[in-house]
Amino acid sequence: MNSDLFAAITSLEKEKGISKEVLFEALEVALVSAYKRNFQSSPTVRVSIDRETGDIKVFAQLKVVEDVASEEQEVSLYEARVYEPRCQPGDTVEMEVTPKEFGRIAAQTAKQVVIQRIREAERELIYENFTDRTEEVITGLVRRFEQRNVIIDLGRTEAILPMEEQIPHERYRQGERVKTYIMEVKKTTKGPQIIVSRNHTGFLKRLFEMEVPEIYEGIVEIKAAAREAGNRSKLAVSSQNSDIDPVGACVGPKGSRVQAISTELKGEKIDIVKWSEETEEYIANSLSPAKVASVIINSTEKSANVVVPDNQLSLAIGKEGQNARLAAKLTGWKVDISSETQFAEKSFSAIGLADQSQDEDDAGNNELVIDFDHDEEEVEAAEEETGESKAVLPPGEEKQDE
Repeated sequence: MNSDLFAAITSLEKEKGISKEVLFEALEVALVSAYKRNFQSSPTVRVSIDRETGDIKVFAQLKVVEDVASEEQEVSLYEARVYEPRCQPGDTVEMEVTPKEFGRIAAQTAKQVVIQRIREAERELIYENFTDRTEEVITGLVRRFEQRNVIIDLGRTEAILPMEEQIPHERYRQGERVKTYIMEVKKTTKGPQIIVSRNHTGFLKRLFEMEVPEIYEGIVEIKAAAREAGNRSKLAVSSQNSDIDPVGACVGPKGSRVQAISTELKGEKIDIVKWSEETEEYIANSLSPAKVASVIINSTEKSANVVVPDNQLSLAIGKEGQNARLAAKLTGWKVDISSETQFAEKSFSAIGLADQSQDEDDAGNNELVIDFDHDEEEVEAAEEETGESKAVLPPGEEKQDE
């Protein structure tokens, strides 16, 4: 083997992290194919590369015969016994068959194998590196556009920002630096495929971790998040330290922290609410910035009836129901919002129906029911017991004194 190539294999092990043994094994397999392609050979050929000197030897398995008919596949008994003294006709022996001009073919093959192995090793390293970074935020350059997808240059590789993972109505310029959220890393025949997103809820959480030290340090915890990318988001936070206000920590001095994140998300509005173990309080907080009068929950159906002041109804529901929708996503409860007037009307209506129903029931209970269909035997039995004859008169008739 070319001494320069042998030295290159040694240096690759140090620089690229590719095992020298892996390269040698790949070379041996490739040289077997090269030998069979360029020389008539027996079906079974083995190539051996000396790990110290780089010398290459080709060995073929030949059948021992008395009379040789095919030199590529057979060897005479006399010649075979030079290598295997105890061999007999019909045995198979392994003999060196390295051609003189095989060095040039070996060098060309070795270069191709090394280049291929380098590519494969780099792809594997990239895959391993980015697999460990799934759900992280990464910054890259907008390189080009393929249909509606954006290709992001990450340095050693590229990532795909699909159309469905982009913030609606957001525009990208070639060469622009953008932050994205690594969603998934796939293995393909052309190398690792990295899928990134800017509208994922996880992207919002990671941005807050980067911007708010208290979240990064674990003092403030993000309990839940709901997002409609490009429009509005809600974040529920709690504090492990009673002296630290979780909402204030996320908002920052004069709103600087939340404003920086909103700017990164192209003006997306972000509501930060305080998480609570009390379901009623948590649901009330989730409808911020609207003020809530009361919350009535139904644990069986996991639904909540929220009552707000009349002037807060439109704010609680939000534009096209967005605020209520995000509150439901944030809490995991079905939220039904009504104003105080609406709730009172429903309550009075329900009370009126109940009173009417009660009156009907009372009227039914006060009715006097008289049964004139007596059994004749019962009447006779009564007469015998008292000795008097009792007549049962129809209504409206009174008994006349004799």
